[in-house]
Amino acid sequence: MRTGLLGTGPWAATAHAPALSEHPELEFAGVWGRRPEAARALAERHGTRAYEDVGALLADVDAVAVALPPSVQAPLAVRAARAGCHLLLDKPLAADVTEGREVVRAATEAGVASVVFLTTRFQPAPEAWIAEQAAVDGWFTARAEWLGAVFSGDSPFAASPWRQEKGALWDVGPHALSVLLPVLGDVTRVTAAARGPLDTVHLVLEHTGGASSTLTLSLTAPPAATGAVVELRGKAGTTVLPMPHEGPVPALVRAADALLAAARTGRPHPCDAAFGLRVTEVLAAAEDRLGAGR
Repeated sequence: MRTGLLGTGPWAATAHAPALSEHPELEFAGVWGRRPEAARALAERHGTRAYEDVGALLADVDAVAVALPPSVQAPLAVRAARAGCHLLLDKPLAADVTEGREVVRAATEAGVASVVFLTTRFQPAPEAWIAEQAAVDGWFTARAEWLGAVFSGDSPFAASPWRQEKGALWDVGPHALSVLLPVLGDVTRVTAAARGPLDTVHLVLEHTGGASSTLTLSLTAPPAATGAVVELRGKAGTTVLPMPHEGPVPALVRAADALLAAARTGRPHPCDAAFGLRVTEVLAAAEDRLGAGR
């Protein structure tokens, strides 16, 4: 599968480009970016071609991997789907629900496969744990905490404009939801939403399975307080999500495997664009609730 990369930022350079280069069943066919000089440098590093015109890249490939801000990703994903390209997308799918629906509509109409890269869902131990807990009845409540210190120290994402604007809700919120939704069921209501220090948010959600969940999300936690935990409590007792320590490249290789499988079989992956849209809808509902309580 000839695959092009859209994006040249830190995430493209440290995760997407190495994963595309390493994957045995993909041909890393080229790079396009909003900064042509960065596209040339990244392409040269991985022995591939830099494209100055995104349309030319889309015409030459079977699939695209996207490492761009959500407001840029969504319209380019629509364009790529209409060009017949399968989609390996990043989270969040889009910056708002309307844009997310356009991506899903374009992918459905074009009949292309899609996978949204939610890191935890493509790591063996967490994915096995999620599948195991989804088969257990009687979950009563869940607690998810996803705390980062992106804007402290030397994080390569500290200068990210969309993270500065959208905050933890949209950056790490998708990770928490990607674990909770397959176990507890879809979100029926954002019961409560409140702001904490800086970009920190606290959410209370109701799920179709009857359980509730609480989420604490932050990109501005003190470095010593960072980390992620998901805990379930119910009739079966208490269990905690195993958090892996491998980097993003192996997980992204597995996401590419999932895209290949979906393209070959026609069976949607659980983390397809439609799932990405549902996560976007929950985030938007939470954002509305936060705005109403401001």
